[in-house]
Parts: sequence; structure tokens; C-alpha cells
Amino acid sequence: MTDVVWLVPLFPLVGFVTILLFGRRLGEPRAGYVATAMVLASFVVSVGLFFDLLSKSEDEREHVETLFSWVPVASLQIDMAFLVDPLSVTMLLFVTGISALIHLYAVGYMHGDPKFSKFFLYLNLFVLSMTLLVLGENLLVTFLGWEGVGTCSYFLISFWHTRESAATAGKKAFVTNRVGDFGVMIAMFLSFSAVGSISYLDLNGSALGGSLTETTATAIAALLFLGAVGKSAQLPLYFWLPDAMEGPTPVSALIHAATMVTAGVFLMVRVNPVLFVAAGWIGPLIAWVGAITALFAATIALAQTDIKKVLAYSTVSQLGYMFLAVGTGAYVAAIFHMVTHAFFKALLFLGSGSVIHGMHDEQDMRKMGKLFRFMPVTAGTFIIGWLAIAGVPPFAGFWSKDEILLFALADSPALYLIGIITAILTAFYMTRQVVMTFFGQQQWTSHANEAEAPELTDDEIAAGVEPAETHGAHGEFKPHESPPTMLLPLIVLAGLAIAGGIIQLPSLGIIPKDLQHKLEDWLHPIVPGEADITGTWAYDNKWILIAIAVACAVVGIIGAYLVYERREREPFEPQLFADGWNYDRAISWFMGNPGRQGFEGAATFDARVVDGAVNGVATAVRETAGQVRKGQTGYVRQYAGVIGIGVVLLLAWFVVIRGIL
Repeated sequence: MTDVVWLVPLFPLVGFVTILLFGRRLGEPRAGYVATAMVLASFVVSVGLFFDLLSKSEDEREHVETLFSWVPVASLQIDMAFLVDPLSVTMLLFVTGISALIHLYAVGYMHGDPKFSKFFLYLNLFVLSMTLLVLGENLLVTFLGWEGVGTCSYFLISFWHTRESAATAGKKAFVTNRVGDFGVMIAMFLSFSAVGSISYLDLNGSALGGSLTETTATAIAALLFLGAVGKSAQLPLYFWLPDAMEGPTPVSALIHAATMVTAGVFLMVRVNPVLFVAAGWIGPLIAWVGAITALFAATIALAQTDIKKVLAYSTVSQLGYMFLAVGTGAYVAAIFHMVTHAFFKALLFLGSGSVIHGMHDEQDMRKMGKLFRFMPVTAGTFIIGWLAIAGVPPFAGFWSKDEILLFALADSPALYLIGIITAILTAFYMTRQVVMTFFGQQQWTSHANEAEAPELTDDEIAAGVEPAETHGAHGEFKPHESPPTMLLPLIVLAGLAIAGGIIQLPSLGIIPKDLQHKLEDWLHPIVPGEADITGTWAYDNKWILIAIAVACAVVGIIGAYLVYERREREPFEPQLFADGWNYDRAISWFMGNPGRQGFEGAATFDARVVDGAVNGVATAVRETAGQVRKGQTGYVRQYAGVIGIGVVLLLAWFVVIRGIL
């Protein structure tokens, strides 16, 4: 199977070309089903790759498939090559699997959209780019996919470009990611300069072999981390991701929850030997950026009212957990949380899209409430995603988050404290979202219609009384469940959010040994720099840490329930949190005022000084040539006279100055 790994990106490429050429003829829903089938075929091949590697010994689970020589320039020899190993296959499994589910979901969600075929064209192109990113044998192939997902992100976020907010959000995402891309490019140049190659095998081999100096490794690690910060939406470059919710909900689930934003974490784990030999401050830098981002985004999520914005800031926060894991050397825990996060966050985003669909495009949670009765499947699956992200055992998110906190405590009690506080806030704001959307006070009848309808009591809902139908902005308004094409992916993802934790169960006495650390054993050859916390207090007292984690989740859930369900306290939603600590506003102000002035000053300097110097030299040469040209009259007698004068002057110089007779 490893010899046909090229089939994984080929299928979405075929889907892209097919829809590009015949999309209008295929129309709705056939264009969507073609795109879905292509991604599903990639998933099937990925499953085959997994079982192929699994059947081999640990030393044989690495294969390079070279397609052709891409950049043969002197000593710079770069191949279009794919690296098949446990890390890339792990990424392929959840990228293609979840993408297939999201494609199927989008068939129902995008029903009736005039650009239905174009939407799936972009989705297939995105999956193609993402597979190139994770399969790349070298930094350039990865960078090709890296830029591809960035471009597709722009297309998809601004898909409804007639809305100014969507067009602006797309441009913001594209420009912000270019800042991080600068770091990846410089890291490639430095890698080639130091190692003579940009292949991961050569770069990591040099780090493990001791031929890569600490200074060079530190520079490469810092530059790649800059790229990861931009792509994975960490401070200070996180602000593009919340605005990216302007795109259709399948875009939010595909790009900003399960795949694209995890690319930065993947890149850090891929070069973990370089991180291992880099300077000692690189690890703490990554960990602290992740921890602060996690806490920062969690506070903002507490006060958001848009159902998708809550999940967007939650994504930023959960990505912070992954970088916290990378910074503390817990590379397996980072990948573990990446996988479980893909399950429950894709579920939550698709669930929010189902709510928006059933509420006739309403996204404000203050205009919802008591939707469980009318959307039972959506509500039930959303609740599973909520329990998973809140860290309630035995759901998937509990196991992965607990492992990150374990390594954080072994590295620094301060990092652990931030992680625990963030966990409480996560349970709180997610419970708030669930209560405001599916339980709590019924608000949709009074807000969604021009004429207010009486609120249904719990007894009336239980008795099956239908809400009063009034005519407002949406015509006859009544919440409704989504079609099967949207519900099936929710059910599958809910199952994964429940059972996903089995891939990396901890070494506890009640868990059989043959079920423990499966992901760690699978990734073992890829993470030689994994931190060893055996013998630490945290490792020896796992049950205490588990009890603390569960208690924190319970505190957050109960606190939010008391506030938003029973209204025993007024909600604590500071405007500062709702405004995102005014960070985005400050960035906008800076770019529009001092930033613009600085850019205009740079442009003026370039025009007047740089270009002025070049133009000045050219002008001087032109004027001098013009004066010299006047002596070229074309008269032979004048030229002979000038030659005669020259001969006389030369003779005078030899006789008078040199004294030669």
C-alpha cells in the first residue's frame, strides 16, 4: 500500500478537476456527492496504509515514495516525495475521514446555494492541499500544501463575498497567515544552508546525530514556531480565526476545527528532534505561548453570544493546550488531543450548523433556548461533544486533556495551574452554550418573529404542544431538525467523541496493559525527544490529578447551570471579554493609524530615497552623455584637430614634465 500513497492526494485532485470542468452540468446534489466520494476514497486508501504499516515491525514503518525530481538545481535537489510513517498516516486518517463526513454534511447544509458546485470545488482543493501538507517528505512539499490550505481558506471564508464582513474576514485570514509563512520560508533557507537539504529525514537525522549546532537548531525551531503560531491561531496572531466564522459552517468545521489549524502543531511534532537540541528557552516559549493563549481565549468565550464564535474561541484555546503539550515535550499528548479535538470540535461545529439551519440562519444564542424538544438528534449529539470538551470521563477529551495537564505539572506547577483554570472556564462556557441553546429560557419565539408568541411551558413541550406559528422575517417560523445527510455525520462524530480516548489510555490499575498507550507505541519511532516524566510526583499520583480534573469539570458545569438555567445569579459577562480584550480593535487601530503612516512613510522613502538615488544616477549619466555627445559633430577636420592638440600635449608632457629630449 505504501507504493500507492499518491492515490490519497490524487482522488481529491480528480474531484477538483471533475467539478471544475463539469460542475454546472453535475449540479446539486451530484457535485456534492462526487466530491464526497473522492474524499471517502482517500480515506479508504489511508486505512489501507495504516494496516500496511501496522503489519510491519517498528523499524520498517517508514517509507519514502518519490514521484519525480522537482527542483534539480546544482546541489539543491528537491523531490516531489511523500513520507509514509505513523505520524503522517495518523494525520491522514482523521483528515480524510472527518473531511468525508463534513463533505456529506455540506450536501444538506448548502442546499439551494447558487454556487453549490463551486463550494465543493474549493473543499476538494482544500483536502488535496492538506494531504500534501501532512505527506510531504521535505519542507517544500509541506509548504506547498501549507500555502494551498491558506489559499483555500481565503476562498472558503469569503465564499459569501457579497457580505462585506465575509470578504474582510477572508482577507484578514490570508494576510495574517503570510506573517507566519515568512518564518517557514526562512527556516527552509536556513535548513538548506546548515544541512544541505530540507528533507525531514536529513534535518532530524542531523539533529539526532549531533551535526546540527544548537544555535542553528534554535533558529530553525523559532522560525517554524512563528509559522505555527500564524497557522494555528496563537497569540499574537490568533485574531483571524474568530472572524473566519463568516464562512459557511462546514468550512468552520473542516478548516478551523479539524484540519488546517492543527497544521502548526503537526509541524512542531514533525521536527521534534530539532526542538530537542535547540536552546533551553524554546520549549518554555512554546509552552507559555500555548498556555496564555488557552486562558486568554477561554475568557473571551465566556461572553460570546454567537454560537459559532464561542466555538471559534474554544478552538483557539484548545490549540493552546496542544502547544502547551509540545512545549513540555509531550508530543504524543499533543497528537492525542489533536485527534480527539478533531472529533468533538467537528461535532460541535456541525451541531451548531444544524442549529443555525433549524433556526433559519439565526446564530445569536440569546434568541434560542429550549430547542431540545424540536431538534433531539442535534441536541443529543451536541451534548456528547460538550461533555467531551468539558473533560468529563469517559469521553475522549477527558483522556487527552488530562495527559497534557500531567506533563504540564511535571514541567511547571504554574503551567499546570493555568491549564486547570482554563479547564474550569471551558466547562463553564460550553455548559453556558448548551443551556442557552437547548435548555434555559425559550427566546426564539419573541426574537425570531415580529409578533410575539406565548412561551411554551415544560409541561406543554412534554405533551407535544406545537409552538404558535407567527409570520415574521422568516415566514412561518418553527425550529426543525436537519435532514439525514446532516444528521448522519453528527451521529458518527458523536461515537468518535465518546470512544476516541481508547487510542491512548493511561497506565492505571483498572485498565488492562494491552489497552494502554496505544498511540504512544504507534508513534514511538517518530518522537525520540518525548519527555520522560517517570518517577515524578505527577506521574506517581495520577489518580489525584484525575480527581482534580473531574472536580474542575463538575465545578464549571454546575456553576454555569446555576447561572443560566435557574438564573440564581446574574451572568458574569464583562464587556471586556465580549470585546475580546479589545485586542482585535487595537490591531485594527494600529494598522489603520501608526501602521498605515509607517507603510506610507516606507513607500515615500522607497520612492524618494531608494528610487531617487537610482533615478539620480541614471539622470547624471544621461546628462553627462548628452554633453559628451555634443563633441561628436561628424566633421573629420575637427577630429584631426583634436588629435593634433592631443599629440602636442603628450609631447609637452614628455619634454617638460618628464625631461625627455
